[in-house]
Amino acid sequence: MALQWEIKTFENLSVNELYDIMRLRSEIFVVEQNCVYLDLDGKDKVALHLFGEFEGKIVAYSRLFKAGISFDNASIGRVTVDAKFRDRKWGHDLIREAIIGIKTHFGECKITIGAQLYLQKFYESHGFVKTSEMYLEDDIPHIEMKKE
Repeated sequence: MALQWEIKTFENLSVNELYDIMRLRSEIFVVEQNCVYLDLDGKDKVALHLFGEFEGKIVAYSRLFKAGISFDNASIGRVTVDAKFRDRKWGHDLIREAIIGIKTHFGECKITIGAQLYLQKFYESHGFVKTSEMYLEDDIPHIEMKKE
């Protein structure tokens, strides 16, 4: 069964959607990765929020930014899939939807991301190319990657 995808501005998220998104991000980026950091970085209000629902639950999510917010190019961030559903490979669907969303909503084709190093091959499978050396962000190895 496929996910039902939606893209919303911050203002158009329901309170329940916002809560479920923040919970999912916290489950993955704070608890699962054992990383203490401030997830609420002030960028949610200017992002588009892409999420996939399965049986009424948000199980996949990412933020989409126009050029000039996180990088010179448009960007994708906070890419996550609920751990209970990763075996379904919905992360690939999420990235495809994010790329389409950036093209549709921002008219952009160039995308830059700050990717966790262990996901390099995953992003390469979607046309991203490594453009930096490894750097630490919140004590987690990252690389910059671009898609033209």
